[in-house]
Amino acid sequence: MKPPPTGLPEHEARRLLQLATGLDAAGLGLLDALTPEQSTRFEGYVDRRLAGEPLQYIEGTVPFGPVEVKVDPRVLIPRPETEVLWERAVCALGTADDSTVIVDLGTGSGALALSLKHAFPAARVYATDIDPDALALARENVEQAGVSVLRGDLFDALPFGMRGHVDLLISNPPYVAEADELPAEVREREPARALFAGPNGDEILVRIAQQAFYWVKPGGWVFIEIGETQADRALELFADFQCVVYQDLAGRPRILAGYRGETSCVEGTR
Repeated sequence: MKPPPTGLPEHEARRLLQLATGLDAAGLGLLDALTPEQSTRFEGYVDRRLAGEPLQYIEGTVPFGPVEVKVDPRVLIPRPETEVLWERAVCALGTADDSTVIVDLGTGSGALALSLKHAFPAARVYATDIDPDALALARENVEQAGVSVLRGDLFDALPFGMRGHVDLLISNPPYVAEADELPAEVREREPARALFAGPNGDEILVRIAQQAFYWVKPGGWVFIEIGETQADRALELFADFQCVVYQDLAGRPRILAGYRGETSCVEGTR
């Protein structure tokens, strides 16, 4: 069945049609007509989308790497750049056992924590956030998988005894400057606290960098998603790690990777 005219791109209308009918793409192709209930649901979804609500919030879930997570306006919508962050971190860590400690700092929906637990089921994975609303949703996504959810401001959420024992510290922190341009849908619909770091955009990166070296164990890793103009600043901030900045799928420098050696590091390369 082809979606009726909606004023939306056809791929969006098709996704909303699948949501309204509960059918996958193959099942939708065999459908001749909508029931009155399905038509009402579809029209409601279209109205919400035309009013600017993100498609992912309407659908209520987002695929992320090997998992699917619930999303709503309490959390930032996971994006492909963050999947690249996850993929790079998994490759760097390689293996994990029940002594391995992984921390997702500022977890939001819990997508990174859940996908890392999927990749390393024996590891001890911790998801932290300062926002109680985000943590409530993260718990729905990750607790049944065995991820520990902790509330607090960055490293304040972690038990002090974990200091110096983290094998992988990963974060997709706020890194947008307050005056930066964003698509209206993002600025108006997604939580500002998960987007904007402050006047410069690097305020949260600075705070993570000030403590990361003391929490990550020798031989451990830090992986941070950064803004595409922040590579040089991130390398400067994380100079105690052996650093490299990776590109995202669009070829933009977006992933800081740092290896914690026994001593202070050399400057990273890109």
